[in-house]
Amino acid sequence: MQKEQSVAFHTLGCKLNFSETSTISRMLESEGFKKKSFEEIADIYVINTCSVTDNADKECRQIVRRIQRKAPESLIVITGCYAQLKPKEIAEIPGVDLVLGAAEKFNIATHLSELTKGNSTKICSCDIEDVSDFNASFSINDRTRTFLKVQDGCDYSCSFCTIPMARGKSRSDSITNAVNNAFKIAQSGVREIVLTGVNLGDFGKGFDGTKKYEEDFLALVKALDTVEGIERFRISSIEPNLLTHEIIEFVANSKRFMPHFHIPLQSGSNKILASMRRRYKRELYAEKVIAIKKLMPHCAIGADVIVGFPGETDEDFQDTFNFIHSLDISYLHVFTYSERNNTLAVAMDNIVPMDKRHERNKKLRNLSYMKNQYFIQQQSGKIRNVLFEDAEKNGLMEGYTDNYIRIQTPYQASLANQIVAWKI
Repeated sequence: MQKEQSVAFHTLGCKLNFSETSTISRMLESEGFKKKSFEEIADIYVINTCSVTDNADKECRQIVRRIQRKAPESLIVITGCYAQLKPKEIAEIPGVDLVLGAAEKFNIATHLSELTKGNSTKICSCDIEDVSDFNASFSINDRTRTFLKVQDGCDYSCSFCTIPMARGKSRSDSITNAVNNAFKIAQSGVREIVLTGVNLGDFGKGFDGTKKYEEDFLALVKALDTVEGIERFRISSIEPNLLTHEIIEFVANSKRFMPHFHIPLQSGSNKILASMRRRYKRELYAEKVIAIKKLMPHCAIGADVIVGFPGETDEDFQDTFNFIHSLDISYLHVFTYSERNNTLAVAMDNIVPMDKRHERNKKLRNLSYMKNQYFIQQQSGKIRNVLFEDAEKNGLMEGYTDNYIRIQTPYQASLANQIVAWKI
């Protein structure tokens, strides 16, 4: 009788990757594999990769080397976006045994049954145009918060982005299945669901580009709002051109959808937005922020920004800085532009020196800190509901208010996974 094999997972990148890793983990456990911590010695290590930046690629290679040092006889499997984009490059990394592209990562159990250490690296990948399945996923890493994948892929063609090449065309779950998964999650005791996808606002598309289920994102959030047992839903990220007034109004009147939006901006310069091939101008972005704040003055709004894009002059960056400074938003996720193969941007002229990219990143991170402090001060003295997590660090525990303010307090086991009215 073959001994029970152990498997450990490591996830790089976005919430979507975390939801998929968790689902793949449960699939393997149902097949008889024993899950272990990534720090332990396991028979198999699975790395679910990101490839949004060059750092994500480097981190994957570093992790493989670390495994090789501590467990040279263990099998190493690489999947995720990096695996889809550069399977041959990954296969050349010493120690890697199996590379699974986008179409094969959910068939991992079958591939593992045929895998032996010491053979040449096996690559199971296909052209991204051939990837048409939607695999519903959700994470249950802790009992407080879960990431529920409802959409995958992207039909946009932003000039800096490799995600359409790594994940394929936009496609979605059905509302019925998404609601059923939310009910399953509720039964596990989870209190908050974060909706995830590559382009959430494009929910409802089938692989042929049509509305496969005659459904859209507004219909999805309305259906999920009826799920008993889940007190909180969050929208992980939504494009400004897909964030309709109807969605904003629904969230403003919902008891379950939190007053929190994350809306990618990428640049505050219309010239750079056009060069990025984004589908809006900054004026539309400002309109969305104003509309949200009019209905929900207490709402948290986050933004993604890329600095150092080709052609971004000092004046363009100052335009971005001034525009963001003028917006009533709560925080930024700042990314330094990273050249990615097979994108339009990689061939553009007027490359911004790396030291300038880092300098601009630091300026926007400082602005983000000030924005966040101002937002918290605005909420000072107010009562907001906090969902506390069951993790203790240095005698403290933390949780988030409905409008995404982090709260820390001395650890009390009785508060874990509870929603508590809290004075900011």
